[in-house]
Amino acid sequence: MSLYVYGVVAPGHPVPVGPAGVGAGPVRLLTPGPEAPAAVVGDAPAGLRARRRDLTAHQELLVALAADGPVLPMRFGVVLPDEAVLLDQLATRRSAYERALERVAGRVEMNVKALPPQGEAALAQLLAEDSGLRAMRDRGLRRPGYEASVRLGQAVSDALERRAGLAAERVRRSLVPLADRWCDGPQVEGCVLNVSLLLDREAEAAFRAEADRLAAALAGRAELLLTGPLPCYSFVPAEAPSSPAPHRAAV
Repeated sequence: MSLYVYGVVAPGHPVPVGPAGVGAGPVRLLTPGPEAPAAVVGDAPAGLRARRRDLTAHQELLVALAADGPVLPMRFGVVLPDEAVLLDQLATRRSAYERALERVAGRVEMNVKALPPQGEAALAQLLAEDSGLRAMRDRGLRRPGYEASVRLGQAVSDALERRAGLAAERVRRSLVPLADRWCDGPQVEGCVLNVSLLLDREAEAAFRAEADRLAAALAGRAELLLTGPLPCYSFVPAEAPSSPAPHRAAV
């Protein structure tokens, strides 16, 4: 039976009892020795695919693990052919795993996205503050037509995105100093900001309060989406949690 790998944890890290993992299967620790970092694994279900229930099970298990101590999380769908491959990696990369676990101990990841605002209120605020767009709208009202409507729509969309981009820079300047580390995430369609931040668990409440303050202050200019606390996906060094030529589930 091939192994589904959830992440790497410190020796003796507690794991849930009973059905908990992808495919509603049990999970267990696999370690090369009593003092060495361990992998949290389960049997890989047949025909593994990125179904919502399995994605949710993967995420919820990692969140539960992270609540009991540091975890180096794997992305969904990492499957290895047998225990020997993983035991060898745990042994040969032990020092890298130990350093990475120390780095994320007591910390959580928060993700912040910023998007251009939607709705009539945002449009009304934009027109109230942009005389050029008001003039374009008024010309379109006097001489309505398809091309004029398209030009106005594009100009409004561009203006909303520019304003959101400026707001996003304010978000970055305000939130990054509250974190131990930060990194930009991949581009997400419709977002002008996608940033992940690593911070102490004790700092989460203050971080949320500042994010809420910014969301209120920037209403009409950007919409903020705050996600977390998350396992520290974005702050695991590449050499530590990687798997040798893993199989990944089909999406």
